[in-house]
Order: sequence, then structure tokens, then C-alpha cells
Amino acid sequence: MFEGVLPAIITPFKRNPSMSLDIPGLEKNIGFLLSRGIHGIVPCGSTGESATLTFEEHETVIKVTVDTVNGKIPVLAGTGSNNTAEAVRLTKSARDLGADGVLAISPYYNKPNRAGLIKHYHKLADLDIPVIIYNVPSRTGQNLEPDLIVELAQHPNIWGVKEASGNITQISRIIEETQDDDFIVISGDDTITLPIMALGGAGVISVAANVDPKRMVELYDAILLGDYQKALVLNFALSPLFRSMFIDTNPIPVKKAVELLGMAGGPVRLPLTDLDSRKTEELKKVLATIPKSAAKKVPAAKKPVTAAKKAVPSKPAAKKPVTAAKKVASKKAVVTKPAARRTR
Repeated sequence: MFEGVLPAIITPFKRNPSMSLDIPGLEKNIGFLLSRGIHGIVPCGSTGESATLTFEEHETVIKVTVDTVNGKIPVLAGTGSNNTAEAVRLTKSARDLGADGVLAISPYYNKPNRAGLIKHYHKLADLDIPVIIYNVPSRTGQNLEPDLIVELAQHPNIWGVKEASGNITQISRIIEETQDDDFIVISGDDTITLPIMALGGAGVISVAANVDPKRMVELYDAILLGDYQKALVLNFALSPLFRSMFIDTNPIPVKKAVELLGMAGGPVRLPLTDLDSRKTEELKKVLATIPKSAAKKVPAAKKPVTAAKKAVPSKPAAKKPVTAAKKVASKKAVVTKPAARRTR
């Protein structure tokens, strides 16, 4: 279910003193992403400035995303916290609002030991909603080691890991040791999506897809079908955009980028500050290289009817790593509902 290109979406704010949520802008941004063929969507992650959202705003962003998507693609809602009770509250809320799964960053700052990490993730997974672990040591100060992730993968509701350690050796080992389990490894870094997928990864939770979703989907499709020559060409064409998304702290550059392209962005909330003029000019040069067909906006979709609350899906069957020698015949299987989970 959580395979392919899943943009970690920004949360647009209005340029008013309270920097309130821009709900029409959020709906319009989601409509644009849907029109470009994304496979899933991630609200309230780091890119969505979850750290500065109130609980009520967090709920609102998830609800608007679920309602706007209206069952077309999976919604993987960010619900992580370094306070387990808060993460439980956010996860219950996301489940009740109709999210298909949750993305849970490992607890930051307090640096729990192995036993604490296992208990933390089991508390979330026991809430009967699919959980994707998020390993991003640069933000949390703590790396989730492969053997820990392999152990967590045994829980029936822990479906995968978003890997943003940047350590290909570690990522390869996780894929190797979970390839016979019902578990996916998804890139948390646009720049290494190609090598992670070549090893058998399931796709990318992407920052760049907020800006150029069409070519990100094309990159994913090329890798999935084993067309590595096309994938290399696309990867290098997108690389300047990948780098530009981190000329300052995420999501500062991506919010400025979508705004420059005419979409809803708005300011970032303190303690982050807007992109300075020099970096903005640098970003404009990169945005000018995006093909017009990829960046063109679409009108906002009509307000959809809220879908009925979804049943908790079964964990998907295990997938063998994608290699150059073994092409996948159709990407359709990637986005359809998974078969019932096999007994371990």
C-alpha cells in the first residue's frame, strides 16, 4: 500500500499575524499532486511542520487530506513524538479520521534505549493501524540499528521503515534481513531513491515531489520496470532540485519553491524563518529548469464526499527486491489493496 512516490506535503499557512492554516491552499496543493499520479501522501511530517502545529491543527490537516484524497491513494499521517502518550493520542486521532497508516519518527532528544524503543513502537502498533517507522538520525540524534528494525518488523502492524540515515550499507542490510517478511523499506531521501530501490526498496517519501511530482513518478516507474538507463537520466536531471531542497533547513526551501510556482506555501513558523534573498535567487534558477508540463498547476477539485471509515487492512505480502535482471511487468499491483497477510 505504501509504495511508490509519497510526497511529504507542506502545511501552507496564511501570511497573517497568527499564520493560520490555509485550508483552501492545502486542498488545491493536494489536487495538483493527485493530478500528477502520486501513489500516496504524507501530511504532518517534518516537511509539514508538525512540530509547530497545535493538536487541533494536526487533526485538521489530516482530516482535510483524507477528505480531499477521498480514497484515491493511501494517506500516511505523521503522528510521531518523543512523548509516547502524545504519539498514542495523535495515532488514535489519525486512525479515527480515516488515515490508512501512520509515520512515526523515533523519539528525539530523550534517546531511549532498545527496550524503550520497542515498547514505544509496540504501543503505537497495538492501536490497529499500520505503522511505518521513521529513522532519521540527523533529526533525532539516534540511529535505529538494523537488528532493532528487524525485530520491530515482526509486529503484524509494523509495515515498514522510512530510512533517512543515508547509510546505504545499513539500508541494504535491513532489506536483506526483512526480504522474507511482510515489510517494506522506503527511501526518506530523494537523492538516494535510485540505489535504495535498486536494492529492493519500495519507493520514496519525497520532499521534491511537492515541486516536481510528475518526474518523481517517472523516476519511480523507470526503476520499477528495470529501465535503469532512463532512471539514471531522470535522477541526474532531478539532482539539482534535490540539492536545492536542502540549501536551508527543510521545509524552508520547499515552501518557498511551491509559492514561487504559484501554489500555496506561505511562511514557516518560528523558530524557522523564511528563505533569504540570496538563496531564493539560487532556488529560482533551479525551478526554471523544471519542464513546464511538470510544474503546471490545475484548478482545485470540488469538495469530495468524506469516505466512510476504512477497515484496518492486512499487512501486505512480502516483495522480493527489484533488480535489473528481474523486471516487474506492471506497476498496477503496487497501488492496489494488498492481499490478506500470511501467517508468520
